[in-house]
Amino acid sequence: MSENKGIGFFEKYLSIWVILCMGMGIVIGLWAPVIPNFLGQFEYYNVSIPVAILIWLMIYPMMLKVDFASIKNVGKTPKGLVVTWVTNWLIKPFTMFGLSYLFFFIIFGSVIPQETAKDYLAGAILLGAAPCTAMVFVWSHLTKGNPAHTLVQVATNDLIILPAFAPIVGLLFAWGGIGVQGVGVPWGTLFLSVALFVVIPLTAGWLTRSMLTKSKGKTYFERKFIPKFNNVTVIGLLLTLVIIFSFQGRKIVEQPADILLIAVPLIIQTFLIFFIAYFWGKAWKLPHDIAAPGAMIGASNFFELAVAVAISVFGLQSPAALATIVGVLVEVPVMLTLVSIANRTRHWFPAGN
Repeated sequence: MSENKGIGFFEKYLSIWVILCMGMGIVIGLWAPVIPNFLGQFEYYNVSIPVAILIWLMIYPMMLKVDFASIKNVGKTPKGLVVTWVTNWLIKPFTMFGLSYLFFFIIFGSVIPQETAKDYLAGAILLGAAPCTAMVFVWSHLTKGNPAHTLVQVATNDLIILPAFAPIVGLLFAWGGIGVQGVGVPWGTLFLSVALFVVIPLTAGWLTRSMLTKSKGKTYFERKFIPKFNNVTVIGLLLTLVIIFSFQGRKIVEQPADILLIAVPLIIQTFLIFFIAYFWGKAWKLPHDIAAPGAMIGASNFFELAVAVAISVFGLQSPAALATIVGVLVEVPVMLTLVSIANRTRHWFPAGN
């Protein structure tokens, strides 16, 4: 089967659709604010339910590919998990701190007041200490990642967040001279996100696979049924962009310089972490379907968690909250660029299953 046959038209011109959807979202936010205002009412524990539904639609096709019998084989390639764990928790938070401090206090020091720089740094720290969970299923799907291995990467990452997030954030806040009381984990946001983005789509995928495999056979399920959902992932991704940018359309227009200044270190950090994990996977001769998702999970962010903590600690209108929101805005376009890089360099790695 051709590499481009799955998503076809949408995948071929994905960069154009992304730009159009970002622009559409901004226009809606400016000229039809009633739409984001209405959708904004449906939020629970800082998780947007409309966005959650779209992310669920994006993840469901990936979950259909998880063959539970193959999960036991993940232990045969432990190096992939080691790359993910070390990159996410021993490298990423500290490179995010270093790059953000460099840009906010030194390179942009003449245009950003010191107190504002501290708040921007705080938002960046929260993003750096919250590696991705939900959206990594989408990036894995687009790079033809190993579904079972991606699931284990995400599950173990969620478990590590529980004890590691607050201490790392507290340490880096102290290093940055950010004077706040102890930072707690918003358990409601964390557990709701895991339920919505992992448990529910995983259960739905398992039930669908079990029933259709029994009734119509494995060949029908893998060759006929799963391909029907290829466009669903990309359409859900584009609609998510429209909603996210409509929520922040006015801020983008009113504070373009601030958003640009915040975005610079966040974008550099994303590329840096991706290439650290990606080339590490290459050096360890990991197959591409393990190395690519492993690099994606560290490069992207668990922005629901970061935004929730920023709002609870610093307030909704704070520069720290703005910094986490900029992380949301740059997430999809930058990660799609990395998806393209990963797909174009597939030949660097051994073939996966």
